[in-house]
Amino acid sequence: MTVSPPFQPSHVKFEASNYSVSDLRHSAIPNTVAQVDSRLNDPVAAVRQRSVGIALQGSIWALKIAAPERNKVAVISEQNVEMPSQKVLSTKDGAVYTTSTGAPVAQPYAAQRVGLVGPLLLQDFHHIDVIAHFDRERIPERVVHAKGAGAHGYFEVTHDITDLTCASLFKKVGNKVRATVRFSTVGGEAGSADTARDPRGFAIKLRTDEGNLDWVFNNTPIFFIRDPTKFPHFIHTQKRDPQTHLKDADMFWDYFSLNPECIHQVMILFSDRGTPDGYHNMHGYSGHTYKLVNASGKFVYVQIHLKKVGGAKTLTDAQATKLAGENPEYGIQSLFEDIEKGNFPAWDAYIQTMTTEQAEQFRYNILDLTKVWPHAQFPLRPIGRLVLNENPENYFNEIEQAAFSPSHSVPGLEPSADPVLQSRLFSYPDTHRHRLGTNYNQLPVNAPIVPVANFQRAGPMSFVSQGGRPNYQSSLVPLTYKEKSYEHVQHETWLGAAVTDLSEINELDFEQPRALWQKVFSDVDRAHFVGNVAGHLGNVKSAEVKARQLSVFAAVDQSLSDRIAVAIGAPKVQPLKAKPASEAIRFKAFA
Repeated sequence: MTVSPPFQPSHVKFEASNYSVSDLRHSAIPNTVAQVDSRLNDPVAAVRQRSVGIALQGSIWALKIAAPERNKVAVISEQNVEMPSQKVLSTKDGAVYTTSTGAPVAQPYAAQRVGLVGPLLLQDFHHIDVIAHFDRERIPERVVHAKGAGAHGYFEVTHDITDLTCASLFKKVGNKVRATVRFSTVGGEAGSADTARDPRGFAIKLRTDEGNLDWVFNNTPIFFIRDPTKFPHFIHTQKRDPQTHLKDADMFWDYFSLNPECIHQVMILFSDRGTPDGYHNMHGYSGHTYKLVNASGKFVYVQIHLKKVGGAKTLTDAQATKLAGENPEYGIQSLFEDIEKGNFPAWDAYIQTMTTEQAEQFRYNILDLTKVWPHAQFPLRPIGRLVLNENPENYFNEIEQAAFSPSHSVPGLEPSADPVLQSRLFSYPDTHRHRLGTNYNQLPVNAPIVPVANFQRAGPMSFVSQGGRPNYQSSLVPLTYKEKSYEHVQHETWLGAAVTDLSEINELDFEQPRALWQKVFSDVDRAHFVGNVAGHLGNVKSAEVKARQLSVFAAVDQSLSDRIAVAIGAPKVQPLKAKPASEAIRFKAFA
């Protein structure tokens, strides 16, 4: 039998061959079968033997009871009642409602059961199809960067850099490729506020004629760690306490105070840059050092920057907190609405480059993700423009299922030996395989625009199997193998024993944060920073954690630490002791 959705008429009318009952109220509907059967003088047999069908057409309900011993039919019909959910609506594309296997179904709300009060029927594939899919329609959220927004657009090359890279993307000025971008917070869950104080992810997928090139950036040029195994520990402290399931200021600052190399990113996080005004009003940075390689195999180290056209915009802590309560989806909404209005956000792309000789003479290790390259020494060179001009038609398919990784690269752009980057090369595809499946690159949003030919076959949800081509390196149906132009050029050479490496804190770790506080921040910036830190650090219960974090701030600047101590009512402390700069690990291109 087929049962329509719950209806709410105040007046219905029974019609049967020998009787009629009027003025039956909604509350009596569950007893309809018994009432009709009593008029047919066989209520028990009716429930046991009769097949009951309910069909909905427009606003009419029809209840048909076919009795083997009696040729009588009862009909329930509405009179003068229209329900919007039951109207037959015209479709824009002529779509016909079906099951997942394509079979047409007349009533999307209906379920088969034994009579109007009996159990459901297992044979009702439509109902099981609906519920079973609903039970599985949520995939695991990203373990980091779970909350986000995205859009499509293009990247256009505006300046010639063929002297630096052989990547076909940059083969000529004016070359334009389609792009998909996803913005996100780092620590927030899927339902968290867009305006939370947190770094932002800025991931870009560029579809080139040599395959996909993913730029997996953040909105800050540095990060909290330089030792890759610390990453899970750090993320755990930004999420929930395993006992209370609450965000915990003590474990948040406990980690930062125990790992002082975080301080540069902490200085940015608790400035107003930690609360950007929406996702599309912030800059983007590679953070990591990469390598650009030209056709002859010569390479330079590179950092990539995306500068928001019109400048970045930030929120004060009060503004961000207010928006978090009033509109947690502020970032998603403002991005979508701006694009719908034709206010297309754009970013100019720049690079900083450094030769191996410069890298070895540089004061800081270029593989240290907690350090920046000063623009005065390594000026920005323009390369292109990123524009977002198209909202997704379906957020889940085009943004949630988008899978970015720094290992998705093309000839002419190579990773450096940055250990955090090296770890990300593995981790990002690994989490996509967990979250989306081993064939995640076959999803339309992730598929390259060029044909894929390899020996990978099958696996869950495989729908691109490369036909009958052999799944091994075959002489019968051989593939063409194309080398990079610099395939055999020696880049870097390493020779050494296997070591267990863990960085140590030295005086260099406080130089750039000190410059940020003393030279970059304005008086207003400094006041906001102190207030923002005090509002969070002041919630810490442990006096030891407070004192330890204040000592880290004192290593940056004593007056900074003292101002925060006064603001949270804690004793002033002496600076954290660190190793001299002379003991810092220096970068060597050939070791």
